Amino acid sequence: MKKAIVLALSILLAAFTFAGCSGSTQSPQSSGDSTADKNKPVELSFLTWGNQAHLDLYQKLIDTFTQTHPNIKVKLESVPFPDYQQKVTVLAAGQELPDIGWVSERMVPQFMANGILEDVSDLKQDASFKMDDFIPSTLELFKKDEKLYGIPFSTPPTVMFYNKDLFDKAGLKSPNDLAKEGKWTWEEFEKSAKAITSGTGASKIYGANFFRDWKTWIILSSYSWSNGSGPFSKDMNQFTWNDQYGVETLSMLQRMMFADGSHPKAGEQVSFETGKIGMFFDVYSYVSKARAIKDFKWDIAPMPSGSQGSAPMLGQAGYSIFKGTKHLEETKEFLKFIASEEGVQATSAYFVPPRTSVLNSDLFLNQPDNPDPAHIKQAVIEEMPKAHFQPGHVEWQKIDNTILAGFDQLFGQTAQPADIMKSLEEKINPILKK
Repeated sequence: MKKAIVLALSILLAAFTFAGCSGSTQSPQSSGDSTADKNKPVELSFLTWGNQAHLDLYQKLIDTFTQTHPNIKVKLESVPFPDYQQKVTVLAAGQELPDIGWVSERMVPQFMANGILEDVSDLKQDASFKMDDFIPSTLELFKKDEKLYGIPFSTPPTVMFYNKDLFDKAGLKSPNDLAKEGKWTWEEFEKSAKAITSGTGASKIYGANFFRDWKTWIILSSYSWSNGSGPFSKDMNQFTWNDQYGVETLSMLQRMMFADGSHPKAGEQVSFETGKIGMFFDVYSYVSKARAIKDFKWDIAPMPSGSQGSAPMLGQAGYSIFKGTKHLEETKEFLKFIASEEGVQATSAYFVPPRTSVLNSDLFLNQPDNPDPAHIKQAVIEEMPKAHFQPGHVEWQKIDNTILAGFDQLFGQTAQPADIMKSLEEKINPILKK
């Protein structure tokens, strides 16, 4: 892994050293043309929710950027994802926003509505940035009124990470083979989870886990999406999970938790890395943690299929410049650097790249300790056109908290799936229509 990152960063440094000499990285609206302006010391703040592996990679990127932009220092900071949106909101209220930061699909509608994102449409005019290399759909999230308010760096679909050793021990056919045969369905998923489950107490093996942190309920939407339904209408003005497939989603989870015992109960901290989970659902970016697993063999497979085929959730994260930065042009230079083709090559060690040239490259597919490249194509690249974007709304935090309260009723066995969905519909529709 380290060799791959070093190689990618070496390519990146060489490319930008040349660009720095030729002047191709200079923005058409760069701040001032005098040597004094270019050499004036500037410090930028860069906010993420990245884990340590991500932060290490970005620090190397920052160090590379500094070599060609010695007057610009970039301070890297991280806030846990569950707290990130609220943190940015608080910083905006205090007029203390960072210069640039990560933003996710669920945050963008609120941040746009609050007017805290900077228009970066002029990047389209910079031929060296190669804007046409971005997969067009990855830019849609950041567009409003013909303006562009961010640049994507990650477009990960949800995939199923699975413990190959546990599948072999249970004598089960792999999800990849079943998917090739068109037989990897939600019914087969439940059967597999039940077959893998064994033991009791601290030594118990669970067949599956949908939840990263007991808050990632949105991944369960794949069940409804794969059957032609979903939690919300396309225009996000109606809660539509109070239907057959929404109730079936909660019923499936209820069976797995309380009847089959194939899913951990709420509050149990059993991670995939421990080897005690057969199947774990997360966006592909989780591969940054999975690569460190040495105690068992693992792989990835597509999400199970419903009547309409498989339908993963597509997460998206991008870089946005925040309004109020005192160093707009320098921040744009940094944005262009980390979102360039070479920058995306470096970050593809962990993130599904939004640039066509990188997505289909050997550099992305053949990272050390990666899953089988054929399975990356099967579970990631071939599934992306089928994916549904994680929904967003200016009141997403209220919506999210309300739905989590509904799941708490299921976890505590204080209400049945149909009653929970009916109650959620009554509470969420008024929020959506505000």
